[in-house]
Amino acid sequence: MTSRPLLAVDTPSLYFRAFHGIPESAGRTDAGEPVNAIRGFMDMLAQLIRTRRPDRVVCALDADWRPAWRVALVPSYKKHRVAHGDVEEVPSSLEKQVPILLQVLEAVGIPAFGVKGYEADDVLGTLAATQPAPVEVVSGDRDLYQLVDDTRGTRLLYCGRGVAKLEDTDNAAVETKYGVPARWYADFAAMRGDPSDGLPGVAGVGEKTAARLIARYGGIDDIVAALDDPDSGFAPGIRVKLLAAKEYLAAALPVCKVALDVPLPAFDATLPTAPENEDAFLALAARWNLASSAKRLVDAMAG
Repeated sequence: MTSRPLLAVDTPSLYFRAFHGIPESAGRTDAGEPVNAIRGFMDMLAQLIRTRRPDRVVCALDADWRPAWRVALVPSYKKHRVAHGDVEEVPSSLEKQVPILLQVLEAVGIPAFGVKGYEADDVLGTLAATQPAPVEVVSGDRDLYQLVDDTRGTRLLYCGRGVAKLEDTDNAAVETKYGVPARWYADFAAMRGDPSDGLPGVAGVGEKTAARLIARYGGIDDIVAALDDPDSGFAPGIRVKLLAAKEYLAAALPVCKVALDVPLPAFDATLPTAPENEDAFLALAARWNLASSAKRLVDAMAG
């Protein structure tokens, strides 16, 4: 285990948060072009580098925000967020900013990539499973609680209330919050359901019931196996609900589980102490009115 962490950043989670957290009127170029998401992301990244002191940083992207293999298992998966075809509904003023943000990261020298057929979550999961510890995953997505692993040295820096109010999460924090260990968070989410992802859950089984079932029996596979045992002690109503949902649970669990074996491209996660392409970085900062955010990011990298 190295002493300094790999910062594995859920890039879409942070740029959506920046876009919605900073008014467009507060982040524009002289020509009136919105850059609020870019500025906000750069400022969050600078704060993370300054406070967490990583020696490696990777920014994960959604190469496929709604993978076909997940939709095949649970057709309602993220369906309510489709704009047309299979394109995610994204505000046009944010959509225009993302390519510029990626140019900034490239000029800085921080790798940013997705993998075809997978979401950013899966890239983050694979980084957590394969890269030297410690790994700190940064996201506002609750699904990533499942990656927390005290033994391996993986934490979730949950930024649901913003980077300034990070929740540095270990397994005890997950158990305190949800009543289940991190390793069974995906099972818990599949049973409870998640409207934001279009996952219906088991009818009549909410957070508390799901947590109680996991505490008593284990994960979904253990719970389903126990349904066949007349002495397993299920309340009759719960047994009926779970039996009715067996097919859903079998499909939903792999949808909720983050992939840990994504074929990642070659990358160098080493955090540079100065922008690798300084000319390109300065040109982007000048063109898009990013000077203040650029300085904060460079200062954080320089330590």
